[in-house]
Amino acid sequence: MEWYLPVIWAGLIGTAVMLYVVLDGFDLGIAILFPATKDETERDQMMNSVAPFWDGNETWLVLGGGGLWVAFPKAYAIIMPAFYIPVILMLLALIFRGVAFEFRWVAKPKHRIWDLAFWLGSTIAAFAQGLILGGLIQGITVANGQFAGRPFDWLTPFSVMCGAGVVVGYALLGATWLVYKTEGAVAERARSQAKLLLLGLMAFAVLVSLWTPYAHPRIAERWFTPANFALLWPFPLLTAFCGWMVWKRLHGQHEFTPFAFTIAIFVLCFLGLAISNYPYLVPPGLTIWDVAAAPASHVFVLIGVSFLLPMILFYTAFVYWTFRGKVKLDGGYH
Repeated sequence: MEWYLPVIWAGLIGTAVMLYVVLDGFDLGIAILFPATKDETERDQMMNSVAPFWDGNETWLVLGGGGLWVAFPKAYAIIMPAFYIPVILMLLALIFRGVAFEFRWVAKPKHRIWDLAFWLGSTIAAFAQGLILGGLIQGITVANGQFAGRPFDWLTPFSVMCGAGVVVGYALLGATWLVYKTEGAVAERARSQAKLLLLGLMAFAVLVSLWTPYAHPRIAERWFTPANFALLWPFPLLTAFCGWMVWKRLHGQHEFTPFAFTIAIFVLCFLGLAISNYPYLVPPGLTIWDVAAAPASHVFVLIGVSFLLPMILFYTAFVYWTFRGKVKLDGGYH
């Protein structure tokens, strides 16, 4: 097996997951912040800020899941049974959120139930993603190449903490997006919310950074051996710097930079998790080469992705460019 093909596919899947987290994160985050106002026009403004973008964000989730199934079928066959419950919970919540997004507009003025569904579906989806992340970091019980654990192995204090951290992180993405894309009371309230959410996210980041090496010697060895520490110390410092920049920019009149630095925090945290676990795709024992498909499968699908991925990126950039600018209180796309 060509050693580089699994590395390429791991990079593609990781990129797709990271793009999903960022692009759908602020979408989910706006819904998480919905209970902060009961004013209908303000809620309309919040939803209109993501209306042109939200239904394309799951493309990256499909690419990540589909890529895992094609490129690493053994990993897919282990990971899915290990996380059936949170994965199904996440997918149902995303469907519920999507239905609520559309039905809210046609149900006006009696749409309170859809407001609740929009908030609840988005919050549950974010929390379920955190549960899956925490469960993967903890590791999966494998015997004879199959999942050998129990249905609720993923449900631990650590995974619940990761779930709460993802909800707070997405809410911060949503708040900084509103600072960037809206004006008036919505933007000012989002600026205040973002300051508190930033403190919460950084607290969760510190907690995860301390908990994982304490509980998992393989991660402690990766980060704290002298040779590795000399190379990896910039990552936590850069994360702290980005957090400080978000805080500083939120206290000024900046609009885009708090959102940009929040994205940088997510990217750095994602890279930190990748560094902690590489080359294990099914921690703690199976590497990307152990669970990879045949090279012919990798090459065949890679040819298709090489055409489709630039098209998706171009379309995404085109949509964001087309709908650039502020969303006013009385404006929208519906």
